[in-house]
Amino acid sequence: MKNTKTPLVGIPATPYENEGHTSHRVSEKYVKAVAELIGCAPILIPAVGELISFNCLLEHLDGILLTGGRPNVEPHHYGGPPSIDGTPHCPERDATTLPLLRNAVDAGVPIFAICLGIQELNVALGGTLHQRTQELEGKRDHRMDRTLAVDERFEDKHPIDIQPGGLFEDLFGGAHRVMVNSLHAQSVDQPGDGVFVEAISDDGVVEAISIPDAPALTFGVQWHPEHPNIRNNDVNGRLFETFHKAVHDHHAERSSTNRTDSRAA
Repeated sequence: MKNTKTPLVGIPATPYENEGHTSHRVSEKYVKAVAELIGCAPILIPAVGELISFNCLLEHLDGILLTGGRPNVEPHHYGGPPSIDGTPHCPERDATTLPLLRNAVDAGVPIFAICLGIQELNVALGGTLHQRTQELEGKRDHRMDRTLAVDERFEDKHPIDIQPGGLFEDLFGGAHRVMVNSLHAQSVDQPGDGVFVEAISDDGVVEAISIPDAPALTFGVQWHPEHPNIRNNDVNGRLFETFHKAVHDHHAERSSTNRTDSRAA
């Protein structure tokens, strides 16, 4: 019988407090990207990792999409200096995403990490971060320009250079330069264990990474490819197409294994 189940993609949420009430939120653009571009059911994962492990989800998920967000990964997770006063952090999200990512890589669940997500992926694998990229010598200010209209904030801002020998060289037809947007302060410093740097901005900031030896597709980008106005362009569209294939392949394999186990029982 034809498999009619819909693949599931987990999206870690971030807690936000409003008038004394906390809600766990994911921006709609990520939810719709999973539903419309990946053809999967989005499953929101609340940030309560200090209370419970979400490893039980991994046998049911066909992918994980890590979102951007305001919080910075707490620097004690990668041996960095204390944050300056006023830096937003979310220990609950750190406690959820970091162990979940390590176990998801080992379990062979495809991962697509965006903005804060690429930073979480790198830290989960033992890497470090720059907390204030704009203060590094020779680096431009990569932060969001909040004086612009929302759609304008997500327009392409600077070029990145695709590095030879990796996933992105295959995706983009060679090692060359493409344009992306820029809305971040933190960035990858030292890559984690097994992390390959896929792309670097023209001022030397790591813009994309992958884990070549992971059992399933695992990659992250520092820019935001999910915004509705740009997610189908030549660069961002290929990222979602690649994740789409990996997720659906994982779903087909998982469904086949489940049917085999069911018949053998």
